[in-house]
Amino acid sequence: MASQNTSENGKMNVAIDGPAGAGKSTVARLVAESLAYIYVDTGAMYRAVTLHMLRKGISPEDVPEVLQETQKLVIDLQPDPDGQKVFCNGEDVTSEIRSREVTGIVSRYAQIEGLRTQLVDTQRQMALRKGVVMDGRDIGTTVLPDAEVKIFMTASVEERALRRFKELDPSEGLTLQQLERDIATRDKLDESREISPLRCAEDATVLDTTKMSIHEVVDKIVSYCTMVRGEIGL
Repeated sequence: MASQNTSENGKMNVAIDGPAGAGKSTVARLVAESLAYIYVDTGAMYRAVTLHMLRKGISPEDVPEVLQETQKLVIDLQPDPDGQKVFCNGEDVTSEIRSREVTGIVSRYAQIEGLRTQLVDTQRQMALRKGVVMDGRDIGTTVLPDAEVKIFMTASVEERALRRFKELDPSEGLTLQQLERDIATRDKLDESREISPLRCAEDATVLDTTKMSIHEVVDKIVSYCTMVRGEIGL
């Protein structure tokens, strides 16, 4: 449990961090629905930027161009019965941002300090009124260090790869072994980057979901949020 600086609306902020494939987005969305909070998928924001840069042919090594181009982007996250819609300059890019091409390079854009600064400022603005469930890799440590509830979700590489494999379109032709390698590589990139690396906040509750269903994870987090609310008198 973190800061008790809650707003007048009696709501808290919930930060959910963890490595690729841990199920953060799905769980965070369901937790937000259960609590009647707003869900913010920060990873989708970095993916939207990455997709835009790939379309423009702007390399992550061309930092000044990336930062200049990012200032032109309007990224909008909208609730949807099937999850969340992601719009970039008015275009629905929800499906495109989940491509293997974007997944394979998003970490290289995400480690650009100026880009993270721009997006973190936006994310913090979203959370000012409280009542937000936000997931990513540095929410509890960097974006919302004062969140009242911090969860660090994890699972074995094998389990995370299997979950992704079940979601794939067979036409993509990816094997389970390839996904395991991709996720292990992504973990290494996220953990070793200089700017806001993936790490568990000291005051976060660690939740190993390897042998848990999505609904078991959601129920666990919602129960924990209820307990924290009682402790801080909301």
